[in-house]
Amino acid sequence: MIDYLIIGSGLAGIGFAEIALHNNKTILVMDNNSQNSSKIAGGLYNPVILKRFSEVWQAQEQLLVMNEFYRVLEGKLNTKVDFKKPILRKFFSIEEQNNWFSASDKAALAPFLSTELITKKYSGIDSPYNYGEVLQTGYVDTAVLLKKYKEYLVSNNLFLEEAFDYELLEIIPGGIRYKDIEAQHIIFAEGFGMHANPFFKHLPLDGTKGELFIIKAPDLDLDVIMNTSVFILPLGGDLFKVGATYNWKDKTDLITEEGKQELIERIKEIVSCDFTIIEHFAGVRPTVKDRRPLVGTHSIYSAIHILNGLGTRGVMLGPSMAKALYEAIENNIPLDSEINIRRFLPKGER
Repeated sequence: MIDYLIIGSGLAGIGFAEIALHNNKTILVMDNNSQNSSKIAGGLYNPVILKRFSEVWQAQEQLLVMNEFYRVLEGKLNTKVDFKKPILRKFFSIEEQNNWFSASDKAALAPFLSTELITKKYSGIDSPYNYGEVLQTGYVDTAVLLKKYKEYLVSNNLFLEEAFDYELLEIIPGGIRYKDIEAQHIIFAEGFGMHANPFFKHLPLDGTKGELFIIKAPDLDLDVIMNTSVFILPLGGDLFKVGATYNWKDKTDLITEEGKQELIERIKEIVSCDFTIIEHFAGVRPTVKDRRPLVGTHSIYSAIHILNGLGTRGVMLGPSMAKALYEAIENNIPLDSEINIRRFLPKGER
């Protein structure tokens, strides 16, 4: 009997897998590549919600866990995946500048918002009101991370590439059985695929579609991440990743003309040079209406758990949420009530 059967190999799944392995637990990861939100994610980590100049929930705690998690993982995979890079917020008015400096005076935001106006001029961007710099930021190359981690799992016989059939899951003394696999615990980290899961489909996973571009812009001289109504992430070789849109109605991973035009318009608000669209892709982020992850244990079956709802900040949230779930299972450390799925039970049953 293994310790953990993990369903899903996106950011949530590999986050839990790595923490379990680090604690000398035995695991098996199963995935059929039906969900792609982690693969196509922008991968940015940013402790500030720039639209409202407010702090991301538990930002400092998440960053501490995240930085150590990716540092260790890079050594294990012998691959660079975490790139520290400043995020600049382009100001469009004096009022926006004033709002920035007012926000930087708040104790929760002071570690993350620089009080120095960035006046550097970037070729291809008009910036009469200059920029503000967000600190402790960067991006994780999620495509490389997931590819390399899957290769690691496969090479160690820890990966099974197949769709999970819920009807074959049995509850047995001390855990679960799935076909010929017995495990003490099963972790469902399926992203938007949770809607097909009979154990957790009642949870309010909403799903927000995002569309992104890879563009080529030879006249755009940018060595930082620009983030206003969209982010512009330099990839090298005159290539930039740009995104993302937010669509709460369409739950497909198909690209749309509407999304394309929205991105084009937003890029033109920021850059003044020509660009060519090289690639256009889409995915559905696993989001929750109360903007908190879905973490916890089934109300009836103590061996069945969920790690989901990482939303738009998966690279930053994933490691700390995986750690929280692991500690809850192994050491009976209570989950924060804001992330625990028990928050959706009737009041008398929580």
